[in-house]
Amino acid sequence: MGTSKFDIADYLDSKEMIAEYLNTVLEEGDNADVIIAIGHIAKAIGMTKISEETGLSRPSLYKALSDVMKVLKAIGGQIKVNPISA
Repeated sequence: MGTSKFDIADYLDSKEMIAEYLNTVLEEGDNADVIIAIGHIAKAIGMTKISEETGLSRPSLYKALSDVMKVLKAIGGQIKVNPISA
């Protein structure tokens, strides 16, 4: 019997699942974990789609998020994600 490699992106198939995953990482992880989580989410959604909607490249998206996380940490804040209804 063979096994397949686990890929969290395969399970991020709704806005609710993405929000739950990201909120968990925001609460329990550090900046590096958040960047990794954003990568998983981008893979699930499609980086091309995200880049088109934001007008930002992948490196720009990661840098912007990293900078925001640093500022929030410095001021003792945090982010919570709620899915937006279409």
